[in-house]
Amino acid sequence: MTAPLVIRAAEPGDVDVLHRFIVELAEVEQFPGQVSARPQDVAEALFGARPVAEAVVATIDGAPAGFALFYPTYSTILGRRGIHLEDLYVAPEHRGAGIGQALLAHLAKLAVQRGCGRLEWWVLRTNEHALRFYRRLHARSLDEIEILRLDGDHLRDLASTVSPPGEPDAWSAS
Repeated sequence: MTAPLVIRAAEPGDVDVLHRFIVELAEVEQFPGQVSARPQDVAEALFGARPVAEAVVATIDGAPAGFALFYPTYSTILGRRGIHLEDLYVAPEHRGAGIGQALLAHLAKLAVQRGCGRLEWWVLRTNEHALRFYRRLHARSLDEIEILRLDGDHLRDLASTVSPPGEPDAWSAS
């Protein structure tokens, strides 16, 4: 008899395993660069004074088997909130047992319960296995949206164009 799968809200005691899963996910996806997030960053994001995300942990016999980390969004078009799935990961020894689908179904249920209009996530184009899995669940790609990012020096450069209060911004019309 196999042990039952339990999906539960992450707790502060899960931070180290969540961080380990995040690092493993980055390795599996061959994500460029190293993970700079530390366990304390994950703890602050999930359990700090102003949490910005939530996570659920999938366990089998009490042992962590996977997780999903997500945060709220808002659609001005729908006039409703949404959920953005940041990370979904199942440990290699537990893959193929339906845990990934169970995690997504759990998030879908949360979205419905919270009155959300959508559940969204990003997938690397090179992650063909995950893309096939998501498409089997009827997830669709959004051809009409391009994901853009500002980071590092470019982010700091743009931020520096804003002047202190009381002074005109560098981009303000004269």
